[in-house]
Amino acid sequence: MEKLLEQIHDGEGQVTEFKSSFQKEVIESVVAFANTKGGKIFIGINDSGEIIGVNIGEESIQNYINTIKQNTQPSIIVDIDEYIVEEKIILVIEVQEQPVKPISYKNRYFKRIKNSNHLMSLDEIANEHLKTINASWDYYIDTRHNFDDISMDKALELIKKIEKNKSKTFDDDLFTILRKYELIKDDKLTFGAYLLFVKNISSITAMQIGRFKSDTMIIDNIDLDTDLLNQIYLGIEFIKKHLMVEYIITGNPHREEKYDYPLNAIREIVINMVVHRDYRDSGNSIVKIFDDRIEFFNPGKLCCDLTIEKLLSGNYSSRARNRLIAKIFQEVGIIERYGSGIARIKKDCKHHGIKEPVFEEFQHGFRVTLFKNSDTIENK
Repeated sequence: MEKLLEQIHDGEGQVTEFKSSFQKEVIESVVAFANTKGGKIFIGINDSGEIIGVNIGEESIQNYINTIKQNTQPSIIVDIDEYIVEEKIILVIEVQEQPVKPISYKNRYFKRIKNSNHLMSLDEIANEHLKTINASWDYYIDTRHNFDDISMDKALELIKKIEKNKSKTFDDDLFTILRKYELIKDDKLTFGAYLLFVKNISSITAMQIGRFKSDTMIIDNIDLDTDLLNQIYLGIEFIKKHLMVEYIITGNPHREEKYDYPLNAIREIVINMVVHRDYRDSGNSIVKIFDDRIEFFNPGKLCCDLTIEKLLSGNYSSRARNRLIAKIFQEVGIIERYGSGIARIKKDCKHHGIKEPVFEEFQHGFRVTLFKNSDTIENK
């Protein structure tokens, strides 16, 4: 009872909801908790946390349980306990996070954010379904493209990179290897295979990079509508071309170069843009190089309940939006230590002596901003 009173005293939050009576909003809260991390719904307590109690009959609790079961899909069976607090009856509905998600109430899907229920977007509903079946979008068969749309030379080159990185040689033929990596399913391309091996111009992988003298004046730009590996290589080279560098004379035969931004951080950001981009979004990845900063924008908000606060604290379990692409990048050696990219970016910037980067959700996506060192340096 003491623990119960403490929960009531703490008020509504991520795992606690107050309701004055059993009504449809109770079922919405059940669904929201089931789609998130679980929680408890206290019936007989108003929004101010005042215990007002409820009047129930002999069959009330069983009727509530049946009502929740009949109005949720997939059906949820909850536990409802009765307590006497301050000589008043309150009910506590305990909801467990469901292994099969998302759960709906009258074809509407809710999730819990802080102390309120939010209607889930179509994208959030799809992501929850993919997590439930332990898959991601890039594993699915691409019904719009076929083998005429990809370059088998690029596929062979990828296999060579994996062999070199893994110090091994594949004995199987190319198509067997691609099937083992699930890049081909039922003799059809997956979305991941199309993104990695697209032959000509890709319809869904556009990355635009521009050198700006002001917010509206562009002095150089490149559009990268190509496969993901070349997008990384070409993107980094274009950015590097527009950086400034100082030459440091040492005792070594060759002088050292120091760019005004840490190249490792730029590489990490570009790789993360490609791996974590939401390719179902029609927007483009955009990089803007200004005199004093570089802005990296990617379509698609943070995935899987990840927040900026969790991202910066490092207190989160990393989950790739595009698991197949991430797996292939690990095999090639492009991703070395998956899940620690943000920490490395911050560390590289600190070691380089520039301001800490800014990570933010911006418009319909995610943006990272690197700031230039204030030192006067020689132009390359």
